[in-house]
Amino acid sequence: MADFTLYYWPLPFRGQFIRAVLADAGAAWDEPDADAVSDIMSRDPAQQPVPFMAPPMLVDRSGVAVAQMPSILFHLADRFDLMPAEPQLAALTTKVVNDANDVLDEITLNGGQKMWTDDSWAEYRPRLQRWMAIWEETAHRHGSGDLLLGGDAPGLADLTTAVLWFTMADKLPVLDELLRDSAPMVHAMSHRLMEGPALRRMRQDTDARFGDAYCGGQIEKSLRAALKSG
Repeated sequence: MADFTLYYWPLPFRGQFIRAVLADAGAAWDEPDADAVSDIMSRDPAQQPVPFMAPPMLVDRSGVAVAQMPSILFHLADRFDLMPAEPQLAALTTKVVNDANDVLDEITLNGGQKMWTDDSWAEYRPRLQRWMAIWEETAHRHGSGDLLLGGDAPGLADLTTAVLWFTMADKLPVLDELLRDSAPMVHAMSHRLMEGPALRRMRQDTDARFGDAYCGGQIEKSLRAALKSG
């Protein structure tokens, strides 16, 4: 029997962060198909396990349900002891998770409210490089070379960082060079972590299920077109 049920679209994107934490912890989970995700998302809030607007949503074996990517990650971090004991580093971990969520919002233009064009991507690219530089400076100030905030084992900040930047560069390969040039330490750190046995198996599974998809829909098509042109 699975420990968790993850409701998310058949894509990496926000769901990949949750999959990575579960895989790193050795937890078992299942993922209902897109029809089931649509069904539970469209129910009256009174009929949902937790009132929510859109996936991801995670339900554990006991029936406890959590929605919104950052909330799920903090819930799992508490469950699997992934938060630093030092208050400053715990606060920094919270910032890293919320920054990652901001980057995802930006790269999809707030969930596809608009589509990318060559001009809008050219205007945005320096801001994406700044995000990369923010992560790189965080690694320089707090990291050990192997982990974003130091320590003996990957924590939530490390897993979040690796999933954000590795997945983006892997699914949108033109951005791999940009990440390597803008944040070489984060690039190397993310690749090392995602090549670990548990996360590599998770990636192989999602690659087999989702192919090269990243965020999906028309917004991904417009993003890929802009990247190809620029």
